[in-house]
Amino acid sequence: MPPKVFTTSQLQARTLKRGEKVRLVSELPGVPQGTEGKVAMANGFTWNRYWVRLVDGRVVGHIDHDDLVRTKDYERYLVARDREAVEAELAALAAAEAAAAGPQDGQADDEAGDGAGSGEAVVNGVAVPAYLLQRSADARARLGA
Repeated sequence: MPPKVFTTSQLQARTLKRGEKVRLVSELPGVPQGTEGKVAMANGFTWNRYWVRLVDGRVVGHIDHDDLVRTKDYERYLVARDREAVEAELAALAAAEAAAAGPQDGQADDEAGDGAGSGEAVVNGVAVPAYLLQRSADARARLGA
């Protein structure tokens, strides 16, 4: 059976508790990436942040949850982050190729009436009705923008 492949969000899903050993996954001012420490205090309900006592004795406060990972998961986190970056690049290339090929192949589809002829705009795959576009244009004209 192949080893389980984790994502960065899965490795950071659980909140950290006081006393857990952690490592920084991003560089903070004066603290390099990969520095080890222990959670001294955890606070926040919707925005989890931590005070961490580093191995050199310093205490750094208000470290965001996304900047920390458990020490035992650090290597897996780095691999997952690199894999996700490569996947994002490939997805961006595929989207760029599809966008470049789309107008040539799909001009007849746009003219067939998927909303382009009625004044609607498509933003991120969602049709924005013409009356909302007109309302925004009127507001910009009113404000002189």
